[in-house]
Amino acid sequence: QVQLVESGGGLVQAGGSPRLSCAASGRIFSINIMAWYRQAPGKQRELVAAITSGGRTNYADSEKGRFTISRDNAKNTVYLQMNSLKPEDTAVYYCNADIGVYSGTTYYSRDYWGQGTQVTVSS
Repeated sequence: QVQLVESGGGLVQAGGSPRLSCAASGRIFSINIMAWYRQAPGKQRELVAAITSGGRTNYADSEKGRFTISRDNAKNTVYLQMNSLKPEDTAVYYCNADIGVYSGTTYYSRDYWGQGTQVTVSS
């Protein structure tokens, strides 16, 4: 069974720079794209940043220059370094990964989600 476990959230002052981590575990054969999403109260879940297994990154326009996504393929872990946080960054941050597994001799990939970690930015 595959699991994604996030850590690093909490209460942060405006201007702070926390780092979120998300570790994937289980019978993993490969991890393709890993990403961070967030969902603020009353809003839809939105993409924050994504990174391919080769290190190519993509960011939402509002986070370009403030957030940095990275990954450690050996540890099956993705990180989100957040800088210059604003109160509007308050949200539950979710890790997402496209993970390939084998079931017997059959390979398939699917999306997995973490449980989410709350980030609250105080002004």
